[in-house]
Amino acid sequence: MPRLERCRPFQGQGRGFFLFVPPTFFLYTDSNLQFTGPAVIISFMQGRKILIIEDEEDLVDLLRFNLEAQGYEVAAAYTGEEGLAMAQQEKPDVLLLDIMLPGMDGLDVCRRLKRSPATADISIIMVTAKGEESDIVEGLELGADDYVTKPFSLKVLFARIQAVLRRREGDDSPERLIRGPVMVDPVKFEVTVSGRPVTLTPTEFRILHLLVRKPGWTFTRNQIMQHVHGENHAATARSVDVQIVGLRRKLGEAGALIETIRGIGYRFRAAEDE
Repeated sequence: MPRLERCRPFQGQGRGFFLFVPPTFFLYTDSNLQFTGPAVIISFMQGRKILIIEDEEDLVDLLRFNLEAQGYEVAAAYTGEEGLAMAQQEKPDVLLLDIMLPGMDGLDVCRRLKRSPATADISIIMVTAKGEESDIVEGLELGADDYVTKPFSLKVLFARIQAVLRRREGDDSPERLIRGPVMVDPVKFEVTVSGRPVTLTPTEFRILHLLVRKPGWTFTRNQIMQHVHGENHAATARSVDVQIVGLRRKLGEAGALIETIRGIGYRFRAAEDE
């Protein structure tokens, strides 16, 4: 028999319940029903360490239960200070980091971890409330790998964790990159779409190469500008938007693979998002 248990709703008022029917997860509140399953099986990721830094105990319990069911080793902290100390000691593969924490907030935790060579390679997924675009931008520019907004589905979260771990083990060699119909060869400075050669300017090529190297990774406009022009260049965020428009046009239908993340920047669509 499925079991119905009481929990705090992720947002809004009223009673919250979750119904767990393996392997499917539902979330109920007084005013709405959100279907979030089925759960994703991540067998090849078993044994990886995940640290959750989140002050909502019900959410921590829920995440711990489902992540451990997939074979992850899970630890949790409820304050920024406690989480920072655990991350420095345990060095998890992935950190699920809430921005709004009592005491030291998530952005400060991210900043301190990324500044230290001992913890800079920890993959960080920020957990945010809707409407925190400025915090998302700041977190990504501090070095966070990705983000999810509350309320979120377990399927989406598991896919983001998978993607982050794949990127963590990715190959940074200069070999050509193939993402769907798009091929980028950084050695020959060539781009093709479904075998058709595409002529790009040097700036367009650098932007495309940056995006396709890490599909699913959201880059802020500032990060793109620094990659293309360096930190001291006088380019504006608007210039990035203009370059993206031209790049999409030249890529034809494949231009839709470059996605706009409203208020933040751009990313190249990951295979699991298709």
